[in-house]
Amino acid sequence: MRLQNKVIVVTGSASGIGQAAAISSAQDGAKVAVVDLNQEGIDNTVEAIQNAGGQAQGFCVDIQEEDQVRALFDKIEDAFDHIDGLIHAAGILEGALTPVDNFDELTWDRVIDINLKGSFLVSKYAVPLIEKTEHGVIVLISSVAGVKGGSSSVAYGSSKGGVHGLSLVLASQLAPRNIRVHAVCPGGIETPLKMRVVEKQANATNRSVDQLASGLGNPEGMGKVLSFLVSDDADYMRGTIFTR
Repeated sequence: MRLQNKVIVVTGSASGIGQAAAISSAQDGAKVAVVDLNQEGIDNTVEAIQNAGGQAQGFCVDIQEEDQVRALFDKIEDAFDHIDGLIHAAGILEGALTPVDNFDELTWDRVIDINLKGSFLVSKYAVPLIEKTEHGVIVLISSVAGVKGGSSSVAYGSSKGGVHGLSLVLASQLAPRNIRVHAVCPGGIETPLKMRVVEKQANATNRSVDQLASGLGNPEGMGKVLSFLVSDDADYMRGTIFTR
């Protein structure tokens, strides 16, 4: 129960890596703020946590809208008073397999707004609540895309490279305020977001989904990594973490 009495906010927790992180954090004893735009998914995650004896409360928000993010953290403060850790897993992947010279500007803007601006906004409003504790943690989900290699989507790879850069800036800026910051860069994880791309790739190459999905990791494994990172046991960890 390494997160006993800690409050952990998990965005993107209606499904995939975020949902796994929320459930794992609750299993480790945390009170979890389940944040997403998908109300049905929020309810499912909260129900799964509560049915297992954990504590969770759901919050529906569009993280690309500053007014909504500000209001979100006001509600979280009312509910929990402070935050010990933020796991920011919310994100989208659009424009897969589209060449740059055919890439739509609206798709570019939407992906950058949600993935990169959203990371900035949740970090901005989480920091004052994290500072209420002696020390805290911000974990931003980046990707190997845009950091170590390419991506199926011009916008996605660019946004995740930006999230990684944001984490480096925040790490140095927030260290004197006793807030540890990490970017986590997953490789291939079998999430709904990833599987939509796999299905598109399968249709384009006449290969099977099973072939292309072979070797993908499971979200539950990522959830355990993330709940560890926001615990005191990870206090000696620094910088970017790459996973399978």
